[in-house]
Amino acid sequence: MLKKSLVLVGVTAAFYLQAQDISTIRNSIDVYSNTPMVGSSKFNAMVGSNGALGGDATSLLTNPAGLGVAIAGDVSATLSVEANKNTSSLAGSSVNYNITKGNLGNAGGVATFQLMTETPWKFINLGANISTQSLENYVETAGNTNVSISKNLVDGSGNAVVGNLAYLGHAYNRYGTQTKFNLGVGANYNNSLYLGASINMHYVDLEQYDSANFGLDLDNTIYSFDKQYTPFSEKSNGFSASLGVIGKITNQLRLGASIETPTWWSIDRIYSDYYTSSEDGLIYYDNFVEDRTFRSPMKATLSGAFVPTKNFAINVDYTLGLTKPKYKVQGEAESELNSFMNDSYKNLSEIKVGAEYRIKSLRLRGGYSYASSPFDAMTINTYSNNGQAGESNYSDLILGARNTIGAGVGYDFGKFFIDAAYQNITSEYKNPFLSGNESYGTGYYSGDFDVATPYSVVSDVKNVRNNFFLTVGWKF
Repeated sequence: MLKKSLVLVGVTAAFYLQAQDISTIRNSIDVYSNTPMVGSSKFNAMVGSNGALGGDATSLLTNPAGLGVAIAGDVSATLSVEANKNTSSLAGSSVNYNITKGNLGNAGGVATFQLMTETPWKFINLGANISTQSLENYVETAGNTNVSISKNLVDGSGNAVVGNLAYLGHAYNRYGTQTKFNLGVGANYNNSLYLGASINMHYVDLEQYDSANFGLDLDNTIYSFDKQYTPFSEKSNGFSASLGVIGKITNQLRLGASIETPTWWSIDRIYSDYYTSSEDGLIYYDNFVEDRTFRSPMKATLSGAFVPTKNFAINVDYTLGLTKPKYKVQGEAESELNSFMNDSYKNLSEIKVGAEYRIKSLRLRGGYSYASSPFDAMTINTYSNNGQAGESNYSDLILGARNTIGAGVGYDFGKFFIDAAYQNITSEYKNPFLSGNESYGTGYYSGDFDVATPYSVVSDVKNVRNNFFLTVGWKF
């Protein structure tokens, strides 16, 4: 394997953001540390809050002990339609972009085996679940000609000249799919204690782009540039395991707890490395291949459910990250990534509340969740809207807190059931781009020349996802 390593010093956020494409940091958290939580319509309407309720295959996404709660088998499939809208605002200008994707978001089933013995063990149940979600995400930011970068160039006559490159626009663009497959077992002890375990297999296939446009005053030409080491593509697979327990304190009150190990990822990566030719002074690139090993945070979930009657249930889940993400060190690049995570990453914290109310065969569901920002406030080098260079401190840099509202309805026909759900997910964050280090060649490259600045432009991004789900299932 050929591997490109960055030789860097220091661990400050301001310096690090000059050395690496921001999307590498974002994907480490947004993709590799967050597994798909697309379940059935019931699960999605309750925003994934079922850690102390269980009863179907989506328990494998939160607490595998929920498999032991099932007393009848079922299978289901869920069609999902994901509508993703980003609005990036900078210096009074905003750019909107919408992406809508439809796919088979979830499929799962539980097989129940009643133990015809006189022991307190009532059921041993097996479950499988597969969740898939699109990773496609496009964030385009308008230009700001107040931001201008000087560049030493040579004109057509061989004379040294100084050109000024005005910033005219930027885009992060990501394509891909993420999948999680769970296989688990649950047990029912005396209808009061439920135990479960699962193995979880993860897959990612993505392409990432980071590009910017600049206008050169010497020839009034617009040039398109790509960030060093982009575009890149990754094909990755990972493995984790989960353990869980649910206990009935009373007939109305249930408590649950689960833990999921880190996901150990193996990442195969192809990327572009740009360089300036010593012969003609033009920009060329080579494609390189590298492999990386990444470990996501370990997570624990505590749950409580109140079921006063057969017609109503409410559940609360609280998930906390117990460790920080970490790359296996194969060079200075991974060392810097780990230093950045150690200094700036905050452990995951998410609370989810979901409820279901039954009116005969009709089911009404709803939920709300809040996930905190994954990063501490950071101070970085930036350009202001009037083009002045300086330092700025930001909360919610790179990624921000996430709010999710869910609602749904279902109908039970006996052997068959059909459910529908809607989710609204919103997040706001500060979006840094453009910074690079000329000494290490981590700026932006066109076919003619490169441009590097130690300062970032930072836009305000609002992400809104409106997701729709339709589930059909069969009980046996």
